[in-house]
Amino acid sequence: MGVLREDDIGPDGVVIVVDWDLMKVGHSTFIPCINVKLALKQVTKIFDRRGWKLRAKVSIEHNILGLRIWRAA
Repeated sequence: MGVLREDDIGPDGVVIVVDWDLMKVGHSTFIPCINVKLALKQVTKIFDRRGWKLRAKVSIEHNILGLRIWRAA
């Protein structure tokens, strides 16, 4: 795995880069991963640092396990 920057996540050993600055209240993104517990921990850290509220749900989308996250109001 490459080096994680402050706002990158990598719950399964693969770096996932999300452009967090584009995420507005109500927007969501799906993070495909097996280790959803670690993904939630990493995303929670990012949201806390930004002062955002998080809503998250483990889900299967298009037969892929992952974490759907929303920026809540």
